[in-house]
Amino acid sequence: MSVPVSPGELDPVALENSLMRLWEDEGTFSKSIEAKRENNSPFTFLEGPPTANGKPGIHHVISRLFKDLVCRWKAMEGHVVERKGGWDTHGLPVEIEVQKQLDLMSNEAIEEFGMEAFNQKCKESVWTYEEAWREMTERMGFWVDMDDPYVTLHDEYIESAWWSLKQMFDKGLLFRGHKVLPYCPQTGTSYSTHEVSQGYKEVSEPAVFVKFRLEGDDASVLAWTTTPWTLPGNVGLAVGPEVTYCRVRVTDPPSESWEGRGGAEVNEELILAKDLIGSVLRNHAEVIEEFPGSDLVGKAYSPLFPGAIERGGSESAWTIVPADFVTTTDGTGVVHTAVMYGEDDYRLGMEVGFPAQHTVGMDGKFVIGVHENLDGRYVKDCDDEIINLLASRGLLYREHEYTHDYPHCWRTDHPLLYYAMDSWFVRMTAVREQIMSHNASVEWAPEWTGTKRMGEWLSNIKDWAISRERYWGTPIPVWICPACGNEHCVGSIEEMNSMKTQDSPQPPELHRPYVDEVRLVCPKDGCSGEMSREPYVMDCWFDSGCASFAQWHYPFENEDVFSGSFPVDYICEAVDQTRGWFYSLLAVATSVFDEACFRRCLSLGHILDKDGKKMSKSRGNVVDPWDHFNKEGADSIRWYMATQSAPWSPTNFDPNGVRESYAKMFLTLWNVFRFHTDYAAMDGFDPEEESGFVPLQERSPLDRWILSRATEMADTYHSNFVSWDFHKAGRALEEFVVNDLSNWYVRRSRRRLWDEADSIDKRACQHTLHDALLIVCRLMSPISPFMPDHIHRNLSGHSVHLADWPVGSEIVDRDLPPRDFSLEQEMSLVRSLAEAGRRIRVESNRRQRLPCRIGWIVGGPDLSRFSDILAEELNVEKLTTEDDLDAFQKVVLEPNRKVLGSKCRSDLPAVLAQLDTADPEALLLEIEAGIAALAGYEITMDDIEIRRAEKEGFSAHTLSFEDGDVSIVLDMHTDAELLSKGLARDITRRIQAKRKELDMQVESTIDLSVWVEGIELRDSDWEHIITETRAGENSLNEGNAPGDSDIFEVDGTTVSFQIR
Repeated sequence: MSVPVSPGELDPVALENSLMRLWEDEGTFSKSIEAKRENNSPFTFLEGPPTANGKPGIHHVISRLFKDLVCRWKAMEGHVVERKGGWDTHGLPVEIEVQKQLDLMSNEAIEEFGMEAFNQKCKESVWTYEEAWREMTERMGFWVDMDDPYVTLHDEYIESAWWSLKQMFDKGLLFRGHKVLPYCPQTGTSYSTHEVSQGYKEVSEPAVFVKFRLEGDDASVLAWTTTPWTLPGNVGLAVGPEVTYCRVRVTDPPSESWEGRGGAEVNEELILAKDLIGSVLRNHAEVIEEFPGSDLVGKAYSPLFPGAIERGGSESAWTIVPADFVTTTDGTGVVHTAVMYGEDDYRLGMEVGFPAQHTVGMDGKFVIGVHENLDGRYVKDCDDEIINLLASRGLLYREHEYTHDYPHCWRTDHPLLYYAMDSWFVRMTAVREQIMSHNASVEWAPEWTGTKRMGEWLSNIKDWAISRERYWGTPIPVWICPACGNEHCVGSIEEMNSMKTQDSPQPPELHRPYVDEVRLVCPKDGCSGEMSREPYVMDCWFDSGCASFAQWHYPFENEDVFSGSFPVDYICEAVDQTRGWFYSLLAVATSVFDEACFRRCLSLGHILDKDGKKMSKSRGNVVDPWDHFNKEGADSIRWYMATQSAPWSPTNFDPNGVRESYAKMFLTLWNVFRFHTDYAAMDGFDPEEESGFVPLQERSPLDRWILSRATEMADTYHSNFVSWDFHKAGRALEEFVVNDLSNWYVRRSRRRLWDEADSIDKRACQHTLHDALLIVCRLMSPISPFMPDHIHRNLSGHSVHLADWPVGSEIVDRDLPPRDFSLEQEMSLVRSLAEAGRRIRVESNRRQRLPCRIGWIVGGPDLSRFSDILAEELNVEKLTTEDDLDAFQKVVLEPNRKVLGSKCRSDLPAVLAQLDTADPEALLLEIEAGIAALAGYEITMDDIEIRRAEKEGFSAHTLSFEDGDVSIVLDMHTDAELLSKGLARDITRRIQAKRKELDMQVESTIDLSVWVEGIELRDSDWEHIITETRAGENSLNEGNAPGDSDIFEVDGTTVSFQIR
């Protein structure tokens, strides 16, 4: 180690760019891993794979920050922390982007374009912004291996996913079913429940109360629906068997407040639940009859849209049936049932034998034959037409706007339709208890993400629809024999090759359309059929859910690597991944391995604009991270994000906050570093020179205090890291750097380093600053890796990212100075008293640099070892102690105006006048003796209020603690000597500021000329100015001040000066 080098002014962008080059040249990232190999203690991390078909934004910076932060911290604790990058390359996000580029707005258009050509475009698209992602990742200082990432489109990854699906198939967890699923006509595919949960939006839509006319009866049954487009598919009505229903007769026309279409004629009879009459009817009506819902079961009614659905052999079509899901919380107590467009509807329809026919095609349009006004039209555009048709036939009772949360496509933002269709499912309901147990084993941050958001959702888990009617994705490896119906799931490339027919081509890659062309020989005994693959691809969430093992191509290779990294120790993404990637990881791992695949998960809050609004291009509030990378640097933006709020809370991103972080934390730390290295360079200070080392016990109380505080702060910092409270950790470190290290220790130590002669105290100060800065850099580096590394290299000769965590761990030793609790408590009191003294000056309108003759500490512990420091902070010539405040206070008697007013009435002014001129202490003695009188009135204790106040020329402030009060008292008298000293300090400050403005070196001498008008500056004070400002040639009041002099005024005294 050599003498530290003075760094000059801070240029964060240049500093960070130079470090990126240095890290690349010396392989610092690799060294940080290899250096820990001998510890044989891995900490495993799994990267949530981004898709590189879009530019990275500010929200990607915050997630990558917290990934990097934890990995760097754990590496410093002695762990081997491998960080494999990953790319999510399949699925709708990619396909939709390519469809937009090629103007292919339907599946038919894609197939006409050609599936092979389309998928090739998708493959190219996923790398569009790879370079932008790499640049952002490198620029922000996120260390992750992007040269050997896992990629979900690679055959090795796909093969591992196939293997996992075969495990599920063999366990009976993978099955083909026909269910009602959320479906997007725009993308032509269904979705799983966890995907749907990400796309709910509040919408206002038409809702209707419809009259279903009973056959052979004059009454109509009222039913309510918020999806009018499903009414042409109605095949039944459901009632609660034990619910009480009423037949009512309309007695009057509707009120004048009736709005919208529909209505009921006088004497028309309606049937609905008794509990809902008041909320549904808009006519006066009389109840004719009450009966249970069971009395309605079996009754037939006329179809709303005759001919839209064929009865076929169904005897239950257009009849009323009982159901357990009917309630009276809303609607009419009668549920309209369209078998193909609702989960409950479908289940009920299968139970009672309703016709199962679609009135809507896969394109989201009504099929031909439903109604001439509806055929071929998109269903969501037909609500108004359907309501008109019902109204024209007298079948509409009421319409109204209904506001509710409705699922929308998470990629296209279009409303989803619930649609009965074939799909492949993973039977998650069969492993509900296991996945809930594994979820509970995870250390979630915050804890409620696991117990509430994830836990409660898992308790209502549904089977996972994993097949997608799309093109670009992992093909589902299930082949079906048309001859015997046998289903076979392939679990490897080798298995597929061993089973394929002789004339089946060898697919060049495991994607459509190549694997579609592979035929397998049916393995069922006695069958010679050729099996065809099911024409689906996997949900892309299933892809990424396989990452914990597929990244290693397990089980086909890397078994040792996999076994040493499963479950992974840490994952981190935004909170919306709770029902996305977090869920898919848990679901796949539970189904395949029956255990969780991650031990800890940090769930991040979303990043918003400075006003708490979601960022969007339309609002113009999107933040480009490069704006800050190129100004304040990556360190500042990382520090700001880490300290702004708890990781799981939304972060309101304010660009001004980044600038404030730069100015407050980084400029302060840099100035402390520069202060240390400037003097170290001048003095030739070498921290490793044994002859110059000063043991801790021989250093000043100030030195021992700052190192004790550093240890206290480091322990607090570490504890907050352990509890995931990184924001609290950062704030504690910033408080230490700004207030303890810079504003107190460095400020109090400046004079110690000004002495040009070598001294033990001077070397002790240098060693102390050196040690404190190293501690700060090591703690700070996981959050902001650049500046701490630069400082650490300058001070120690090696990278901070190869250093150990100073707090220690199970692997690395603790490397912090011992705590001195009594020293910390005393210094805390000293600082509080100094602040109290400053408050006294503000309240007394006495400027800080004007000294007081004497100050007193009243009460509290012995602070004699800090008396010099406190005297300077208070700016007093002498500091001493006093037992109590009585010596500085006088008795003040205030009138109790209410009591005296009733006693003296019109004589009150005379009494008050005499009270004002009376000697308070003498009057108090007379009151206590019972002989006090003012203006002829006897005065008692009830007539006055007693308080104590400082005597003229003294000011005090009292601090209260559990152990008692401590006060500081200042003598506020002023004389010519004090005025001269105060002026000298004001002049010194102005000259030093000018030196800094002119960028003069610390050791440089100046030529100084000063002119003072108003008071006489004493010789000793002029010498003080010369010494403090390193003035060589100097003059005081020689001739007249030139016109280009710097001028300022202090309390009526004008000062001009020039420095050269």
